[in-house]
Amino acid sequence: MGMSVGPGATEEGATVPEMNTTPLIDVMLVLLVMLIITIPVQTHAVKLDMPAGPPPPQQNVVEPEIITIEVDFDGTVIWSGQVLHSRDEMEQLMTAYAGKEPQPEVHLRPNKLVKYKYVAAVLASAQRLGLNKIGMVGNEQFMD
Repeated sequence: MGMSVGPGATEEGATVPEMNTTPLIDVMLVLLVMLIITIPVQTHAVKLDMPAGPPPPQQNVVEPEIITIEVDFDGTVIWSGQVLHSRDEMEQLMTAYAGKEPQPEVHLRPNKLVKYKYVAAVLASAQRLGLNKIGMVGNEQFMD
């Protein structure tokens, strides 16, 4: 009375030609654990020098003057409400204000329809002539 155990065994006592993968899996798991242990821990941290405590009180603080420069849709530059007729006129004003102490803040307000080259020309002139405190105002109009 014979019984066949396993697929493909037609004769009694025939060996099944399958590879025993248990030792292979054990070796792979050991190598994986060793790899995980030997890899150094990666810390993704940015070192910042943060001030400790409250800032020291400032004496005789002078608020800087605020200059509003508007660039209209056709490239016309408006300096604190006054229309400038040439780039030279704008650069003369920038040179005069760049030397003041404290340096004034420049609030640049471009029109929604203006070409970027006009705004870039104003920014380049301001940077070249030494106006460093420049901020863009009215960015909410570009959210659409």
